[in-house]
Amino acid sequence: MSSKKMGRPLSDNPKSELIRVRADQAILSKLDACTEKLNTTRSDVIRKGIEKIYDELRK
Repeated sequence: MSSKKMGRPLSDNPKSELIRVRADQAILSKLDACTEKLNTTRSDVIRKGIEKIYDELRK
C-alpha cells in the first residue's frame, strides 16, 4: 500500500491566517451581491478588494 495519504492536495499558497472583521448589514449586503455576481466566495471578494487597493496605492 502507498505511504501517501488520501485527501485534498496541499496548496502552493495555504491560507492559514484568519481575519475577523466587523461589518454592518449594508456592507454584508454589498459583499453578498458581489459574491453572487462573480459566482465566488466572500473570502475571494475580500482578497480581490485588498489586492486592488494595494495595487492602486503602489502607483
